[in-house]
Amino acid sequence: MKKRWISLTCAFLAVLMVVAGTILQARQQTFAEKLIRLHVVANSDTSFDQSVKLQVRDSVLSVTQRLLKDADDPKQALCDGLDQIETAARDMLRALGCSEQVCVRLGKEVFPTRKYDTFTLPAGVYESLRVSIGEANGHNWWCVVFPSICLTASMDELEQAAEAAGITDGELRLITEQSQTVVLRFKLLELLQQLKAVIFRE
Repeated sequence: MKKRWISLTCAFLAVLMVVAGTILQARQQTFAEKLIRLHVVANSDTSFDQSVKLQVRDSVLSVTQRLLKDADDPKQALCDGLDQIETAARDMLRALGCSEQVCVRLGKEVFPTRKYDTFTLPAGVYESLRVSIGEANGHNWWCVVFPSICLTASMDELEQAAEAAGITDGELRLITEQSQTVVLRFKLLELLQQLKAVIFRE
């Protein structure tokens, strides 16, 4: 009888976790659809290639900020400007004496939970502007290209950018609060993403 009660309790808790995870994923995806991430991947992990990555990032950001200024459809604006972004990245590589190629694309990517200075983004699937340098075997650099909070240093700037992107007060609190409940929610989302990756790989 005791074993049966334990089994039923475990099954009930498992169902609760699935339901909670489904709700969390739905909320996260609604939030994620308002963002476009920037993902710059270095050629390698040498100090030179990592330095190059950051300078390419800055060149890319200078173009995306211009493309997104007053854009009614941020995703379309970036899509239309992919050639300009790639040219800026390539020109920076050549200016630095690098012969590596660069590939720029816009598409969906799975991201882990990522903590920044003033906010934390939950794990999930996001629209991503991916810039791959050379072999793209080095550490990468993530941020948010829309709304433009890649180099945000203050909460005021973050709030202004979030408002411009249509991020609600509740969603803003979700990414800026550091309570244990929020941390656990983000961890659950990350575990669910990892489980999905295993299932789809098989």
